[in-house]
Amino acid sequence: MEYKAKYITEDIKLSSYEDNFFKSDIMFDHHMLIWFISGETKIVQSDATYHFKTGDIFLIPRNQLATIINYPKHGQPHKTVVMHLSTTRLRGFYSKLDVKLKPSASPQILSYNNHPLLQSCLSSLIPYFEMTDIPVEIASLKITEAISILRSIDKKIDNVLANFEEPGKVDLVGFMEKNFIFNLPLEKFGYLTGRSLTTFKRDFKKAFCLTPQRWLTQKRLELAHYRLTQNKSKPIDVCYEVGFENLSHFSFAFKKQFGYPPTQLKEHKSNISY
Repeated sequence: MEYKAKYITEDIKLSSYEDNFFKSDIMFDHHMLIWFISGETKIVQSDATYHFKTGDIFLIPRNQLATIINYPKHGQPHKTVVMHLSTTRLRGFYSKLDVKLKPSASPQILSYNNHPLLQSCLSSLIPYFEMTDIPVEIASLKITEAISILRSIDKKIDNVLANFEEPGKVDLVGFMEKNFIFNLPLEKFGYLTGRSLTTFKRDFKKAFCLTPQRWLTQKRLELAHYRLTQNKSKPIDVCYEVGFENLSHFSFAFKKQFGYPPTQLKEHKSNISY
């Protein structure tokens, strides 16, 4: 995977992946506003799957678990402009405003496809990536502009951007049953469930009678088996969608668990006559 990035500041970058695809399981520390220049992305969350392509604009809220799969398209690399809306910057922005927040569920990815104001704001950044000395004030103004546009076109966005609460202690079993497909360090799972790593491991063993890694592997393999049996999914697609990092490790673990490789299961299914 050949990755290239150009930065205006640490909060604004032009990101490019040249190879066939790139996959990562991520928890975002900051809200991310993204504008697609070329390529495609599939974002898999516990309760939804999103597809984005050239021209799309979307916001990924912070502290969201997601599997990101980036693809080049039509001979063009996967290329995006990415703007981080950090908690520090948003606190400064909202400190001047009197905003009353309404309680809301965990925010989902928000789409603003082809909106002219946002597209104009983000596309205007392109010339800056070719410059070597950008005044910090200009980058700051562009981020402020983007936040102001979001507030003007989405009346509910304050409930996302101005919410500075950190994850509190939640039901461990419910959270892990919903989010086991994401291949993250245990420290991140602990943070999102409101626990230290030590407390997370202790509570996990008490709840599941297994170590986190063993339980996660079993759950991912069970889901992979179900998808291969019930759907027309390919092993390589299932591999990444359920939380494995590469096909060889997935195939090895699958055969160890079930006694046959995932390709044999798919071949067996295709030979069944109805």
